[in-house]
Amino acid sequence: MSKFTLHNLNTAPIKSKPLLENAIAGFGTIPNLLAVMAEAPSTLEAYQKLHELFLSSELTNDEKTVVWQSINVEHQCHYCVPAHSLIAHVMEVSNSLNQALVNNQPLPNERLETLRETTLEIVRNRGHASPSTLQRFFEAGYTKQNLLEIIVGVAQKVMSNYVNHLADTPIDDMFKKYT
Repeated sequence: MSKFTLHNLNTAPIKSKPLLENAIAGFGTIPNLLAVMAEAPSTLEAYQKLHELFLSSELTNDEKTVVWQSINVEHQCHYCVPAHSLIAHVMEVSNSLNQALVNNQPLPNERLETLRETTLEIVRNRGHASPSTLQRFFEAGYTKQNLLEIIVGVAQKVMSNYVNHLADTPIDDMFKKYT
C-alpha cells in the first residue's frame, strides 16, 4: 500500500494551494480527503467543483444525503460514511434518516426509498437502470433533471470513495464520532 501525503499549504503543489485555502474557508481546516487529493491539483479541483455542482442541484438536503450515503455505503467507504454523517447533521438532515442509510434500513418514506433504489441501480449497473426502476422514479415525482443530478453525485462519490480506498485516508477527528 502506498502512503499518500496529507498536504497542507506548505507542502501542496502550487496549483492546489488556492483550492486548499477554499477548504479552510469552508471547513476551518483541510479535511484529510482534500489533503490527499491535493497531490493532483486537477483531482482536487474536479472534486470540489462536483461537490459545488451537486450542492446546487434541485434535490433537497434529505435527497442529497440519500444519494451520497447510498453510494458511500455501497462502496464501503470508511471515510465518506462518517464524513457525510457530519455533513447531514450540518444540513439539518434527521439523524434517523442518516442512520437508516448507514445501516441499510428502510427509509422513512417511499419517495426517498425510490431515490435510494434508483441511485444504487445506477451505481451497480454502471449507469443502466431498468424501465421499471425509471418508471417508479418518475412516478415518485422525480424529474429527468433529478436523474441527471444523481449522475453528478455518483461522479463525486466515485472520486472520493476511490481515493479513500487507494490512500486509506485517515478519518479526521471531526468525523470520528460518526464512525
